[in-house]
Amino acid sequence: MSSFTEIGPFAQQHHYLLLAAVAVGVAVFSFAYKVLRNPLAKLPGPWYSKITSAVLTNEFLQGRRAKYVQLLHEKYGPIVRIGPNEVDVMDVAAAKQIHTVKATYLKGPFYKAVSAPGQHNVFNTADIYFHRRHRKLLQAPFSDASLQNFQPNIESRVRLAIQRMIEESTTRGVVDVFKWWLFMATDVIGELSFGESFRTLEQGKKSEYTVNLEKVAAVGAKRATFPMLAKLAMQGFPIPGFGENTNLLRSMRRYAQESLDRYKKIVEENPEKPVPTLFTRLFKGEEDETLTFKEIIDEAQAYIIAGTDTTAITLTYAVWRVCQNPKIRERLVEELQQLPEDFKDHDAMKLPYLNQVIEESLRLHSAAPSGLPRIVPPEGANMAGQYLPGGSIVCTQAWSMHRIEEIFPDPEKFDPDRWASPTKNMKDGFMPFGGGSRICLGLHLARMELRLGTAHFFRTFPNAKVSALEGMSDDDMEQVTYFLAPPKNKRCLIECS
Repeated sequence: MSSFTEIGPFAQQHHYLLLAAVAVGVAVFSFAYKVLRNPLAKLPGPWYSKITSAVLTNEFLQGRRAKYVQLLHEKYGPIVRIGPNEVDVMDVAAAKQIHTVKATYLKGPFYKAVSAPGQHNVFNTADIYFHRRHRKLLQAPFSDASLQNFQPNIESRVRLAIQRMIEESTTRGVVDVFKWWLFMATDVIGELSFGESFRTLEQGKKSEYTVNLEKVAAVGAKRATFPMLAKLAMQGFPIPGFGENTNLLRSMRRYAQESLDRYKKIVEENPEKPVPTLFTRLFKGEEDETLTFKEIIDEAQAYIIAGTDTTAITLTYAVWRVCQNPKIRERLVEELQQLPEDFKDHDAMKLPYLNQVIEESLRLHSAAPSGLPRIVPPEGANMAGQYLPGGSIVCTQAWSMHRIEEIFPDPEKFDPDRWASPTKNMKDGFMPFGGGSRICLGLHLARMELRLGTAHFFRTFPNAKVSALEGMSDDDMEQVTYFLAPPKNKRCLIECS
């Protein structure tokens, strides 16, 4: 009898262990079934991308996502699975299919996550009707023709940037072109958006505003990765690592609101002849031809970020690349000598080699080269020889598109001559400003700043070369690829004497 009572608890414990084993087995089987039956299961990619996005997330947080995805393409081909529900394509036909004017591939949740809470603008919206209405109201001032009205403002900022570089070269022996291009682009977007410059060129040093701008990319990566923690931090919860992010976002909104408040007052006091800005029409429009003040603030925040770091990054790399190659520099300088002393942007537009240099700089050093995630429409899609189910996320990234060797031979080489006679595939695969209906609103403004900045720089400093002073090396210029891709050490030292 005693032996029977001793067996009872043992059998009961064994029973629980058996149930636990069965439960684990069912969970493992269910998980394996989902992994194997996933319509993306047959796509090439690392084994871990079938079950987790942890590696991709870590690369994003470390500022290496674009380069990591490129390495996957080099190993697995033009379409690669980078997460359980996410793929990246490095294929011209696929990119054209995704980025069309029909907007059938909607923006994914990434864009909302990377933005400040409650912010809804033409950049982050997935609502095609919202986007269509806002873009229609915002795009007119960005046309080539309309931008000619702002050219004197842009020209004066470029000339002041060059003057400050001359002064720094005299006192320091080198020029930090990244700093001065960032100040220039910041002042330009301030003047064009709010009717007044932020005057960073005059101050000649980083302000709270420019320091915050430099942090935006890393902050966006953290917000996109941990959206719930970011939301709680914005609501006042003391989340470690998110306090500074919250203050930065609030500061950026404050800059936009205070600047627009001042401009709104100017328009109200002088409605007939206000200082023209990119938003003037909206302050004077009828109800169906304008936006609410909150909507204008949301758009202004996007302008501040999209119109500063982006231009400064590509201008910096254009100067750096040209200075690395004396033959390219000499050829460019020789062409620039054709320009009249008081040349305008329309003069610079006619110079073939200058524009080839700019295209090649945009190819190798796009300011926003990382993935542009889109949601595959419900009916699914075939691309790059694979079927993608509806609801999955498909990305294209300029970093990879611009390195397709069949289209851009010797892709890592800086070669402006490749743009002397670009092929159709080169044009179709070139996407430094995105593509389709969601192509960057400010691309004509960016190109004007790139032309004027590059032309004025090399006319003023025809013998400029990359410096080795203050420990400057090529390592400083490694691009850190969050959504934007600035140089790693936020500087680029050039000897201009």
